[in-house]
Amino acid sequence: MKKRKKSLVWPAVTETVNLVSFLFVSLLALATPVSLQTLDSCQAMFLPVGASISLLIMFLFFDSLQVVFAIFTAILATVAFAFLLLPMCQYFVQPCSSGQKISFGVCGRFTAAEIISFCLSFTIVCIWILTGHWLLMDALGMGLCVAFIALVRLPSLKVSTLLLVGLLVYDVFWVFFSSYIFSTNVMVKVATRPADNPVGLFAKKLHLTGLVRDAPKLSLPAKLVFPSSQNSSHFNMLGLGDIVMPGLLLCFVLRYDTYKKSQTSSAETGLPPPPNYVQRLSYFHCSLIGYFLGLLTATVSSEVFKAAQPALLYLVPFTLLPLLTMAYLKGDLRRMWHEPFLVVPTPKHMEV
Repeated sequence: MKKRKKSLVWPAVTETVNLVSFLFVSLLALATPVSLQTLDSCQAMFLPVGASISLLIMFLFFDSLQVVFAIFTAILATVAFAFLLLPMCQYFVQPCSSGQKISFGVCGRFTAAEIISFCLSFTIVCIWILTGHWLLMDALGMGLCVAFIALVRLPSLKVSTLLLVGLLVYDVFWVFFSSYIFSTNVMVKVATRPADNPVGLFAKKLHLTGLVRDAPKLSLPAKLVFPSSQNSSHFNMLGLGDIVMPGLLLCFVLRYDTYKKSQTSSAETGLPPPPNYVQRLSYFHCSLIGYFLGLLTATVSSEVFKAAQPALLYLVPFTLLPLLTMAYLKGDLRRMWHEPFLVVPTPKHMEV
């Protein structure tokens, strides 16, 4: 069988390692599904530093720790994909289930839908480990994206700006300048390096030659891959960081749009709609259009230069700058920057 190669056509391959930068936050959020993990300014500033440390560890010690990375990623992908499947399982199980939780001792109590979603997720992860198929890897990557965006929140525009600008500097440094220090592009090196299959390693120790020969190397689900339209033997890649980090910003502005609409409708019932287009355009649509244009620009740049590009170099300005400009024009910048969802009690008028 002809071995498929992976192409660096999409600029987002450089953001593949961003999965490592938020694995810790994901585990915190997934460990407590009833509560949300809200990032503060210190965490936003530390995340690029943690991503750099994780990147260096993977670059320097990948051969020694690749099995640990593969097992750790498989566990996290199982939990995240179970979270993605849970609403569907609840929909199908609800008519024939009372919703009573089943006890599993020290593991806790779970509903039938939660058990089914976990079993399905565990089965998919096992099949991915045995086959290494790119469709299953994409499914697990989607689960990681959905779980992270659903369980992690940005509280303000200040934290959003610190996070995105910090990751922009991180992305540009490791793509453009790491080769001057390490004589190779660290980001691309780690992003395209497959890990040994844990099944193959265990089979080798047990002298099961059939499994050793058939076990494929695993490309960790830190990216979405799909066959190139020009060459079916090559894969285009989109890093999860290029989905999750702007996705957190989109979730923040969507929440603010909903909050502002509820505040306006309750305070100004019966007033005519805003007079100009800027006032009517929502922050969410502005950021979404900016994300599309930024990703399009990054793709064109990678095609022109024929090299991996730091996608956040294009995504951050195209999403953040229009948002800041629109917030300034609407007069919401000060409030969005600090505590946009802080409810200020209205003082009661004193009777004379």
